[in-house]
Amino acid sequence: MRIIFMGTPDFAVPALAALDAAGHEVACVYTQPPRPAGRGKKLRPSPVQAKAEELGIEVRSPRSLKGEEAQAEFAALNADVAVVAAYGLILPQAVLDAPSHGCLNIHASILPRWRGAAPIHRAIMAGDEETGVTIMQMEAGLDTGPMLHIVRTPIEDKTTGELTEELAELGASAMVEVLADLGGFAAQPQDERQATYAPKIDKAEARIDWSRPASELVRYVHGLAPFPGAWFELEGERVKLLKGESKTASGAPGTVLNDDLTIACGSGAIQPLRLQRAGKPAMNRSDFLRGRAIKVGSTIV
Repeated sequence: MRIIFMGTPDFAVPALAALDAAGHEVACVYTQPPRPAGRGKKLRPSPVQAKAEELGIEVRSPRSLKGEEAQAEFAALNADVAVVAAYGLILPQAVLDAPSHGCLNIHASILPRWRGAAPIHRAIMAGDEETGVTIMQMEAGLDTGPMLHIVRTPIEDKTTGELTEELAELGASAMVEVLADLGGFAAQPQDERQATYAPKIDKAEARIDWSRPASELVRYVHGLAPFPGAWFELEGERVKLLKGESKTASGAPGTVLNDDLTIACGSGAIQPLRLQRAGKPAMNRSDFLRGRAIKVGSTIV
């Protein structure tokens, strides 16, 4: 098929690569413009742009698709279908209608649960047992279109980073499967009564509240890892907690209970598995403790 691909972050890269490998003609890639990054604030192309250039595919980075000129340029590509994966721009109706088979989206949840910007984070933080990817026909509403295909996977103790990588590969395979037999997947409407919304993660959510139950806090930590990263203060230094496990122990919330850095919560306790000091790479608990002794009985805020 002749495809327009629309995506921006790492999550979308496996889908672009899979469509190219499957022999589809990717006529053009739409992605967000390069952004300032790093200490020098040099413009850095999106991961999707980097992959498209590697594959020799034309790249377009309009700041909006609302104008008639941008919409005409999109329609002039005469695509059979547009494949969308975390693109980052709202698609006007004229864009949704331009390809002969419309626009198909790879959404990282089992719709209609977790529509919106942060479905992976919110599924983990809510304690869902499973999540997945939904291939859906896009329409004007926010992730409201009919569903063509769903692939599921257990969440277990995965972080957002780990689950994002897994769902990116599942979504790529699912989209290739759908496009191989587009007429064979019956569109199913979403049940609006089951819909939930996954708002964008606010950095203000990231500070750890040790008064929460340990089991809940572990999900919260995993849901925010690696970015923005749940954090606490230790003697004035901000430390990110990127992975942990709950323990059966008790004490005043925030109290260090033993030499292995078990920290009391509102109920139960957390033992960190991976941490990250400011300006340093992430490390295992044992490596962290070798570089920073923490007294038993001290309080972490």
